[in-house]
Amino acid sequence: MLGYEFGSIVISKAGHDKGEYFVILKTVDEYVYLMDGIHRTLEKPKKKNIKHVQCIYYEDKNLINKNAMHELVIDEEVKRAIKIFKKL
Repeated sequence: MLGYEFGSIVISKAGHDKGEYFVILKTVDEYVYLMDGIHRTLEKPKKKNIKHVQCIYYEDKNLINKNAMHELVIDEEVKRAIKIFKKL
């Protein structure tokens, strides 16, 4: 299912990072934790209200498969997922 879950790519609609692409790390209540692999890493994700991001309805299958196998997702893979999406 596409939406606000791990591996989905979103775009920020508000704040100083408006227009930037992020990958959702996790969703807790009305907040999402975002990472981009550069400034916002796995160790330091951005907490953002869910109404301040727009879901693109694209998810990276490699990230989702790694998470399903309980493997650690690294920042390089997140950067790669965003870069591939931007080329589409």
